[in-house]
Amino acid sequence: MELSDLLDSGSIVANLRATSKKQALQELARKAADVTGLDERKIFGVLMDRERLGTTGVGSGIAIPHGKLAELDRLYGVFARLEKPVDFQSIDDRPVDLIFVLLAPEEAGADHLKALARVSRLLRDHDVCDKLRGTNETDALYAIMTEAQETRAA
Repeated sequence: MELSDLLDSGSIVANLRATSKKQALQELARKAADVTGLDERKIFGVLMDRERLGTTGVGSGIAIPHGKLAELDRLYGVFARLEKPVDFQSIDDRPVDLIFVLLAPEEAGADHLKALARVSRLLRDHDVCDKLRGTNETDALYAIMTEAQETRAA
């Protein structure tokens, strides 16, 4: 599975304005609703339920909120570069400015875990994150996300 299977340029938010974790997740749930056709409140609820289990702020300014929804027919991703970092109660206490939301069908199981691992590996690459933080153009962010994946696969 490639990131281009999860993302398209319509699922990228180049300069998300949010002042809190909750607001960032609300905005991303709205974007995910546009992409998936599902109810925004339901997506937000799933993301918040996951955050209650423990933060998805993995450190280094990165968060990977995720959840499962029975109505989905495949995995979906939404990526945002925040205009200003927000407190995400991350494991390293650093604010978050790069967020990748991953939504999966209830029965996704291994595919969900593989996608989470792929996103995590990509966002642990400091060069990729520097490039993502260096632009606020949707097409450039999409290209960085998908090209970095292709380069690694080669």
